[in-house]
Amino acid sequence: MELDLVEISPNAEPPVCKIMDYKKFLYEQKKREKVLKAKSTQITIKEIRFGPQTDEHDYEFKKKNAMKFLKDGSKLKAFVFFKGRSIIYKDQGQILLLRLAQDLEEYGKVESMPVLEGKRMIMFIAPVKKK
Repeated sequence: MELDLVEISPNAEPPVCKIMDYKKFLYEQKKREKVLKAKSTQITIKEIRFGPQTDEHDYEFKKKNAMKFLKDGSKLKAFVFFKGRSIIYKDQGQILLLRLAQDLEEYGKVESMPVLEGKRMIMFIAPVKKK
């Protein structure tokens, strides 16, 4: 009859098999995987970089961009980059990131608090789910 014995569920006790066309089985399996892949969402991460002594206007401009990124559904990676001896102002960098988190509270929630990694202080903000 030009049909094949296809193992459907190898982990079941006893294993489940069907008598069907193997090419058709592969086609349906690829089609199912494609539908699942289309349903999964791709998460993008946008970065915003500050200096430890970022001016008020620059802060407002970057905050506005951060709001836009979070509204679009992207995660936000905000970091303060310390150049040279500016590492002595790490408390200012932390205050800046916490202030940003407080200003963006209605658009996203803090995923991880500011952490110093080398010459960068990094904080992640995830967008709030839309209702």
